[in-house]
Amino acid sequence: MKPYDSIRDKKSQIRAMFDNIAPTYDRLNHIMSMNIDRLWRRRAVTAAVRHGGSDILDVATGTGDLAIELARRMPEARICGVDLSAEMLKVAEAKFAARGMAERISLSQGEAEHLEFADGTFDAVTVAFGVRNFEDIEGGLREMRRVLKSGGMLVVLELSTPSGGLFGAAYRLYSHIVLPKVGGLVSNDGKAYEYLPASVDEFPSPERFTDMMRAAGFDRCRARSQSFGTATIYTGLKI
Repeated sequence: MKPYDSIRDKKSQIRAMFDNIAPTYDRLNHIMSMNIDRLWRRRAVTAAVRHGGSDILDVATGTGDLAIELARRMPEARICGVDLSAEMLKVAEAKFAARGMAERISLSQGEAEHLEFADGTFDAVTVAFGVRNFEDIEGGLREMRRVLKSGGMLVVLELSTPSGGLFGAAYRLYSHIVLPKVGGLVSNDGKAYEYLPASVDEFPSPERFTDMMRAAGFDRCRARSQSFGTATIYTGLKI
């Protein structure tokens, strides 16, 4: 699906959407998730920390929250962040500078499906809340595997749709009614906050996504549910 219309390609619409909402993105993320997104990021980074390595790529880095946590937890590592949106990267740059991390984290504008790095460059590749926005998920998975070293790890943190029951019903009410209204009001881009929860519904199930990871060449793929199924952390190795 696409954020705004059916005519333009998804990639250009995603870029425009995140450029539009960049100034309010962090505030809304933390408020609307009640700061649980911070916990999920820490857990995703823990997987990368346990794997180890000195060269880490954060794809769809956005405003840099995961890159900051990586830099904090892996002080000897070199972190590189890539994102489609120039405006999101500007927010990230300001945050890195404020934390004295500007020299440790490099940023570039780019596409997940066409990463401008040589084969086997990174020990780990991370993505937080970005895979569902890829124009070509399978192509993005193959490309991230390409830039990993042999034995390197992919860590994906993505939102999920909880199963049925009262909690699932309450979550759907919140994500499809409350979030679009509040997000649209604060960001002045109602379409963006209609697209974002709808894109979670369209994202493959954890079982299907781990199958896609295996098809892209990853081994030892694992999906770990977070917070009653509202998010999932996926890991896989390039063997």
